[in-house]
Amino acid sequence: MSTFGTLYRVTTYGESHCASVGAIIDGCPPGLELTPQDLQTQLSRRRPGQSNLTTPRNEKDLVHIQSGLEMGVTLGTPIAVLVKNEDQRPHDYTETDLYPRPSHADYTYLEKYGIKASSGGGRSSARETIGRVAAGALAEKYLKIAYGIEIVAFVSSVGKVHLSATAPPPPRINADEEDDSATDTLSKEYLELLSTITREDVDKHPTRCPHPETAERMTKRILRAKETQDSIGGTVTCVIRNVPSGLGEPVFDKFEAKLAHAMLSIPATKAFEVGSGFRGTEVPGSQHNDAFIRGENGRLRTATNWSGGIQGGITNGEHIYFRIGFKSPATISQPQDTARYDVPIVEAMAAMVIMDELLIQNARKTAASLLPPITTLPPTMVIPK
Repeated sequence: MSTFGTLYRVTTYGESHCASVGAIIDGCPPGLELTPQDLQTQLSRRRPGQSNLTTPRNEKDLVHIQSGLEMGVTLGTPIAVLVKNEDQRPHDYTETDLYPRPSHADYTYLEKYGIKASSGGGRSSARETIGRVAAGALAEKYLKIAYGIEIVAFVSSVGKVHLSATAPPPPRINADEEDDSATDTLSKEYLELLSTITREDVDKHPTRCPHPETAERMTKRILRAKETQDSIGGTVTCVIRNVPSGLGEPVFDKFEAKLAHAMLSIPATKAFEVGSGFRGTEVPGSQHNDAFIRGENGRLRTATNWSGGIQGGITNGEHIYFRIGFKSPATISQPQDTARYDVPIVEAMAAMVIMDELLIQNARKTAASLLPPITTLPPTMVIPK
């Protein structure tokens, strides 16, 4: 389906080389001050062709808000956003009329629908994500104003070049299977990075890796792939700060399940992990459990955050962090996209998930607030109103 969300619903439209792409955004609260520039900032970060590391397709990606807005204020009605495709090049794809491109969606779309777009990837193209980025930017503005929520994504690996704090441990020959020591915990430096990193830090280097030395190594790896007309994949890590506790809808719409749904719907994604991820499978519970402590405001928090801010499918108020794996781009006869400009779409999908879950939780709280206080249950079962 082309619609994502329950209360904050986003429907995207458009193919890679049609007249325009965009989205219908339903569920944005009324009264939010909004300008096209609020959306344009993220669309400009997403836009390809900004360095020699990405595809040369030349698109301005200027956003036009078509509805749901009056005198710069949202009306609460559906918001339509449109971005014109100005660099339409269907002639670049005439050979796909004869055969399906390896690892592209040409074959599977044809099998599913019995018909496919004649140029580019159609709906499977990264052009489709423009509507998502616009919708995510809108959600982010509300989340920042209402809750102070911050979302920052960065490239954490390209090929075998890893930002050291996120790299898996090197393989050990004749490893001691009885050794349960947690040798791959997140370093203090990496946790500090998750707490302080900004988008300005990320955008300082074309690779969007915030560690200068690693970023240079990534650049060399990407250029080496381009020199041989090849491609390379990578991973993007995302941190979400200041998320309220209590978000997530067990049992089938747990918060990490919604995140996984959102992230794995992005083109070229092949892997997702939250918190300690696969590292958490290699240590015993005595080392992996997040002990509770009393925070400065008197509320419980955790001494560590192996859980990545989510326990039992519900946010616990700690930083949420996760990582997504992007496969090597399948088009290898021309300069390639890399994980570089997938960063804004990761941030956008994260914002859409949080926005939707907050609206759901606030609806539940509002309904419950109309009932009289509960006096028949022990205090361990009820949070006082």
